[in-house]
Amino acid sequence: MLLAGFQKMTLIDYPGKIATTVFTVGCNFRCPFCHNPELVSPTSEIIASFAGRDKQFFEFLEKRKGILDGVCITGGEPTVQKDIVAFIRRIKKMGFSVKLDSNGTRPEVLEEVFREGLVDYVAMDIKNGIARYSETTHVVVNEENIRKSIRLIMKSGVPYEFRTTVVPGIHTEEDFEDMAKLIKGARAYYLQEFRDVTILDPELRALAKGKTVDLERAAERMRKAVKTVGIRK
Repeated sequence: MLLAGFQKMTLIDYPGKIATTVFTVGCNFRCPFCHNPELVSPTSEIIASFAGRDKQFFEFLEKRKGILDGVCITGGEPTVQKDIVAFIRRIKKMGFSVKLDSNGTRPEVLEEVFREGLVDYVAMDIKNGIARYSETTHVVVNEENIRKSIRLIMKSGVPYEFRTTVVPGIHTEEDFEDMAKLIKGARAYYLQEFRDVTILDPELRALAKGKTVDLERAAERMRKAVKTVGIRK
């Protein structure tokens, strides 16, 4: 399992839990607004520097039994890791709850972890309306896989949320009409304000300059289809 590292404690990444957040390496999207660009497509030198992080992580977890409630697995995109299911099994056997963050491109992984009861909370990023997915992520996206992941999550019986990082210059208020259709009937959805910090494509700053998206108006569009809609700033 290729890990970049972990945040020892978080009170915000896993709703209702005191958790640690672990970061996996590698992603199959190339979203220009990604805040973890070093995890998207790392060089061989960077990968070599991550050696042994999984061992360190489990040593840390062993010492935190009875102190931490859960583990949030994020990335990168965790489901592209070939041994992600075995990794989650090991965490669960240690007695921790698991929150999995995903972009929804590998529904077969979600299907497996749901079938085995390995995850206790799922957060899936909704990048845009389905017709603009490839444009937004800068890769060719299998749209049916995105739709299938959404259906699996909504029918899983596991607490979940969908969320979108709202990026001026990429998203428009009208896009949220399409996203509302995509996740119609969902229990929870959150709009996350874009922060101009370290990002994958610095040229995005020029594209976004002077542009805004009214988050409240976007949220109102989503409330037509989703039970709970919130804004995270």
